[in-house]
Formats: sequence, C-alpha cells, structure tokens
Amino acid sequence: MDLTLPESGWTFRLMALGAITTFGASIPVGYNIGVINAPSEYIKRWSNETIFHIYDQQLSDGTLRAFIAAVISVALIGGVIGSLQGAYLADKYGRKKSFLCCAILLTAGALCFLLCRAASSVELLLLGRLLVGLASGLTTGVIPMYLAEVSPIKLRGAMGVLCPLGLTTGVVIGQVMSLEQVLGTEEHWHYALGCYAVLNLFCYAFYFWVPESPKYLYSVKGDQAGSLRAIRKLFGRHSIGDDYIKLQMECANGQSGTSTNGQSFDDGQPQATRSICSVLRDPTLTLPLVLVCALQGGQQLSGINAVFFYSVSIFESVGLSSNAAKFANLGVGCLNLFVSLFGPMLMARYNRRGLCLLSCSSCAIILFILTLSIHFKDLVEWFSHICIGTILLYIIFYQFGLGPIPFFIGSELFDLGPRPTAMALGSLSSWGCNFIVGMAFPTLQSVWGAFVFLPFSITCVLLTVLIKFYLPETRGKDVTEVAQKVAQGFRSKVKE
Repeated sequence: MDLTLPESGWTFRLMALGAITTFGASIPVGYNIGVINAPSEYIKRWSNETIFHIYDQQLSDGTLRAFIAAVISVALIGGVIGSLQGAYLADKYGRKKSFLCCAILLTAGALCFLLCRAASSVELLLLGRLLVGLASGLTTGVIPMYLAEVSPIKLRGAMGVLCPLGLTTGVVIGQVMSLEQVLGTEEHWHYALGCYAVLNLFCYAFYFWVPESPKYLYSVKGDQAGSLRAIRKLFGRHSIGDDYIKLQMECANGQSGTSTNGQSFDDGQPQATRSICSVLRDPTLTLPLVLVCALQGGQQLSGINAVFFYSVSIFESVGLSSNAAKFANLGVGCLNLFVSLFGPMLMARYNRRGLCLLSCSSCAIILFILTLSIHFKDLVEWFSHICIGTILLYIIFYQFGLGPIPFFIGSELFDLGPRPTAMALGSLSSWGCNFIVGMAFPTLQSVWGAFVFLPFSITCVLLTVLIKFYLPETRGKDVTEVAQKVAQGFRSKVKE
C-alpha cells in the first residue's frame, strides 16, 4: 500500500530537501547539457593534437567531427543506461542512496574533465561524459519520484517541478561559464566542464540530515518505525496523529486490501517491486506507461533543443554579429529559466491536464509558424523578426506544461510498486529521443531546411490528442484513485 503523508504545508526540512536535491544533482545535470557546445572548437583542437601526440595519428576533418560528436553524444547514451538502472537502484537501495549515487557519478565525471588535459588523455574526456550521462539518466528517473514521495498531495506538483527547474537553471549556468569571457577559453575549457562539482557538496554535506522517502520505507521495506521517524523529520514531532495510529492498528490486525491490478496484499507488509517485464505485461498499466513515455519522449521530440540550436543563426540573420548572437541565445536561455521559476506556483494552482493541453497545442501552432517564417524570411525582410518572436513564445508556452510536467507525472499515475520502473522507462524514453534528435537534426536540417521543424509540430499535435482523451487530472488526487481511472487501457477515455 501507499502511505498517506500528513496534509502539512511547507516545512523547513521539506524546503531544504528540495533545495539540496536541486543544487546537489539537478543543476549539475543541466550544467553538463549547457556547457559543452561553446568550447567544442577548443576541445576539437586539443583532441586532434593529443591523439597525434599519443598515437601518432593525424585525424581527417570528417573523423575529427565524428569524434567530437561522440564526445557530445556519449552522455546521451549514458543517460539511456542510467535510466534503465534507476528502477533497480531506487528499489534496492532507496531513493536517498540513489541520490547519493547521482552525486558520486557527477563528481567522478568532473574529476575526469579536470584531469584530462594534465594526463593528455582523450579517454578521460570520454569517460567523464559517460559518467555524467549515467548520472543524468539516474537523476531524471529518481529525483522527481523522491520529491513526490516526500510531499503531501497538495505540494506534490510544486516539489516535483524542482527537478526540471534545476535542469533549466543548470543549462543557463553552463552557458554562462562556457563564455570566452568566463572559462570558455583554450586554456580553461576543462575547468568550465568540471567546476560544477562544487555543487555536489550539497549532497555530501547534508546527506545524513535528509530523510529517506517515508512511502518507500513503509510500503517497500516494511519499516514502519523508520517511516514514522522520516515523517517526523519532514513534518515535525507532532505531525503523526490519529490517522497513522489507525493505520498501525489495521496493520496489527492483518487487514488486507486490493491493489489496482486486482492483486491482494496485506497492509503493513512490504509491497513487491515490479520488474520491467511485469510492468510491460500488465494490461492495467499499459495506458499510464504510454502516457509517461509519450510525454517524456515527446518533450524531446517537441524540438526544444533544436530551437536552441537554431536560434543563434536566427539572431545572426537579423544583423547581429556571431558573438552578439551567442549572447542573445543566452538571453533565450535566461527567458527559459525565468518562465520556469513560475513552475511551482502553476503546479500548485492549476490542473496538470489543462496546462499540458495549453502547452502542447500552443507549441504545435508556434512551431508551424516558425517553419513558415524561416522558409520565407529571405523573401520578406520582417519575417526574421517573426522568427525571433515565435522562438520566444515557444519557450514561454513550453515551460507552462510540456517542460516540467513529464518529469513527475509518472509519480502521480503509478502506485508505489510499479512506480520506479515506470519512471525509469519514462526517463529512458526521454534520453533515447534526445539522442535521436541530437543525431538526426543536423542531417535533416541540411536536407529539409526550415521544414525540419514540421515533425516537431506534428509531435505536439499528437501529444495534444493523447492528453485530451487519455490523461486524467492528477492534481490533489490520491494515486490509487488516479490509477483506477486508467486501469482499463485505451478504453479509459477521460472527458473531464
């Protein structure tokens, strides 16, 4: 069973836990996404010189481009692998220890970056990118689940949005640190790649101060005393009242209940974790699993990274210099961060379903307008300004729903047993689609030109349809109640 936490408001320990996970893991993950592009030319030059010096091999331009692409994309492969391991680690060792594992992997990656030049080793550079990729997949799969499980129902959305907020913040910080005016120079690029490690200190310094998820301790480990201690840590010594005492009495009497898939269980007994195969084969979990994977994968296939990639050339087309265009692109990143700061308030006050519908439908229209304005900007001069306007509007509407909600929606659709596996599969979908976009976009852009944005617009249309008919509202509702609404698969059409 899934333990119901006290309906408390914000407490100091709850806010601190959100800050610690955000600074200790989420921001460093976002940092590694934003820092790598600007110094890529310096990395390419150093890699070429190092390979020639160590292996006496002169790389061709094509081979060197492929190597740099591997340096960038190996983190995405690590994200896929880390996502797959997230469910196992979260259930075997707990949410708190999984958070520690994220920080350790990030720190190890930073050490590889900082030492690669001194050791003249491109292998360390690749290893560092792989390690931060593993940490990234683990972070996006575990941290939103951890934050949702330590939160009362009314604060679940506000806490769940902290992970994507941290990612967005980290991207902007990474862009700033990689500027030539900061650390993005030929002599210091490796410091730019690795300096985020100081943020991991938030995890190490406060690790023994933060509690484990009470729901994990109670329902997975069967540790009722530990769950009680964790709740009192989070909500105060007097937070446990009659409801918890009644629950304890039911456990002592051995009363039984029924799970959402019809299987009986005894209250107070550890709830068996679900393997990937059992989750995939369970027909009652098909629809929520499709929703989680479609939203997380669609988040990447909606073109957010492609828009950031193309925005520099858009700014150059209206007369900005290359350097000024990079600063303008940084401004777009800052807008993305500014809008994401409203995420906790939006999640607390407005329904998830309505925000998702608004976000996806608006992004579909905006991307279609962006495609046309880019295609005709050479014929109509002021269309370049339309391009800039649509990029800014896309960023705003993306952060209303499509940006934050996919990260934590799995924790509101799944009961505790299948939840880690579902969150891991959602994270796998996200990193897999991110890898596809990263590999395919440059080639498709050279072939299709402006029309490369049409598939992203179509993705947003398909997500709008899926959400309209199948995503139930989850704000302020118990997970068991939501799970029952989607237990009939695609016959569970939602019209509310």
